[in-house]
Formats: sequence, C-alpha cells, structure tokens
Amino acid sequence: MDTLNSLALEVPIVSARYAYRFIRFMESRGVKRHTILEDTGVTEDMLESPEASLSMNQVLAVLGKADWLMTDERAAFEFGQQLDLPSHGLLGFAVLGQENPRRLISMIVQYLRVGLPLMDMELASTGSTFRIRLIDTWGLGSLRPCLTKIYMGSIHRVSSQVCSHFNFQFDFPSVIPEEDWKRLAPGCEFEFDANVSQVTMPLNGLPIRKVDASLEFLVARTRHDRNQQTLEADETVMQVRELIMSQPGRPCTTENIARRLDISPRTLRQHLASAGTSFRELRNDIRESFATLYLKDTNVPLESIAEKLGFSDQAGFTKAYRSWTGNTPGDVRRKARKKK
Repeated sequence: MDTLNSLALEVPIVSARYAYRFIRFMESRGVKRHTILEDTGVTEDMLESPEASLSMNQVLAVLGKADWLMTDERAAFEFGQQLDLPSHGLLGFAVLGQENPRRLISMIVQYLRVGLPLMDMELASTGSTFRIRLIDTWGLGSLRPCLTKIYMGSIHRVSSQVCSHFNFQFDFPSVIPEEDWKRLAPGCEFEFDANVSQVTMPLNGLPIRKVDASLEFLVARTRHDRNQQTLEADETVMQVRELIMSQPGRPCTTENIARRLDISPRTLRQHLASAGTSFRELRNDIRESFATLYLKDTNVPLESIAEKLGFSDQAGFTKAYRSWTGNTPGDVRRKARKKK
C-alpha cells in the first residue's frame, strides 16, 4: 500500500457512535467488550465520547475481531437493521423532513457517503425503481462481506418507509438457505454469488411524514414560489436535483446533466427558468447542504470537502461557502464542535 493510502487509513473518519452501537450489539450476543477492543486502538473513552471518531484502521480492527466471533453469518445484516434513522445522527432528521420519496432515497445515499464512508454507493433509477450498488474503494478484502451486509441492513431499515420490497444481491456466497435470510426481511429476495452487490427497490409512492421544515440541513430545498410551475418543469427540477446530488463534483455541468436527461442545454435552462430557478442555484443549494453536513457531522478535511464538491482548491470552496452562508467553513466546524 502506498504512503498516501497508509495515511488515509489513519485519518479519523467515522463517528464512534457506530462503534458503540456495534459493541453493544455484539455484547447482546454474548461477546465480551474487551475481547473485541483488545489490540484495536479503540478505547472505552472513545466509545463514550460524542466527539470521538475512528480511523479506517480502527474500524477494520474491530470488525476483524468481531467477524470471526459471529456465529451467524446474518448477524452483520441484523446489526445494519438496528441502524435506524436516529442512529445516523443528522440523517434521521434530514430524511424525516423529505416529503418526496425519490429525494429521500437520494438523501440516504448521499448522507451515508459522508457519515459512514466505509463503502461507496452508486445510485441509479428507472421510473420508480431505485438501484443502489455498493463499491469497495478501500480494498476491504475478507471484511467486504461483513461491511456489505451492514450497509444492506441499514439501507433496508431506513428505506422501508417508502419501499416495501427489496431485492438484495451479494457478490459472495452464503451457506444459509434463502428462507433463513427472508426471515430478516419478509417479502424480500436474497441472491448470493451475483455479479455485483446491490439492492433494487421500487418506491411505494407513499407520502413521507412532514416534520419541521426549518431544519437547516434539509437537502435541496427550492427558494422560490413554485405554485405556478408546470408539471413538466417541476419534474425536470426534481430530476436535475437528483442528478446533482448523485455527483456534485466537477463533472456536474449543465451540458452533462442535459445529456443525461436527453434534452438540449437550452431546453434544460428553459424548464428550470419556468420553475423559478437555475442550474447554478440548484447546484449551489446542494453544495451548501452537503458542505454543511460534512462540516458539522464529520472530520473530513476542508481540502477533501472542496474536492468532493468540485472546487479546484480549498480557497475557492471557502470563498463560495462564505457567499452562501456568511460564515467560513472553519467557523461552522468550530461552532459545531463546541455544541457537542
């Protein structure tokens, strides 16, 4: 492994609350805490601290210890199912504020990329059916099945309010019959030894419970009166927002989005204008929301946030963020840490 990757493995990136919940889960199955934590670099104080974060090396050490102690290969999926909305911190509030099921799914994927960056996710949709593909970007090796099942279980739990049927595919084998897996998720399908690890799910079309719309981290809210929008323009805005959310970095341009929607850039601008918005405004809204999530709920370095959001350098990101919010990224992060 090169020096850059070795350093990346030591950077704190995951809130210790996930480790705390995982240890509690293992304890409920009769595994002693000290057995899992020994030689992992994770301490009791870290588990109890709301500000603590774990590095990738520490996460892998804990999972490695626990993986061989699990007597049921479904355990990792079950733990994922226990990661409900409140377990993900800001995700719970942000998701509960989404009235549109399509935005809810996009929000889940984007937030998990930020708050639990152990695997990457590729989101695609056809009509009302969504597909989330899991991608191993760390070279997880033998621990990839364990983490994949944790992610799948959590996706199932937090998406179940808008999806009733899930088709889970795993690119590794299982010695347990499918019927046993279905007991964890009745009405769902499980396939092993597939080409990829992904979950496919059609939306129910049910409305999401409306909560306080003033939450500052609700993603992608329009700023204009939309009472006079045509249905066509409204649908275009929704599609554009989802495409921007799936890839808010440098490739996200008017031309690329128009090509993905199979319309001309001019037509795209017209639809957005009739909806009282613009590509630039939508993109900046989403960039601002994602940036605030990164700053308040993760320890991702500012230069990495800038790169993820499509800025050429940290200075450009800082200037843009200040123009959006009146605050610098550093100020927002410091204030968030003081509140914890």
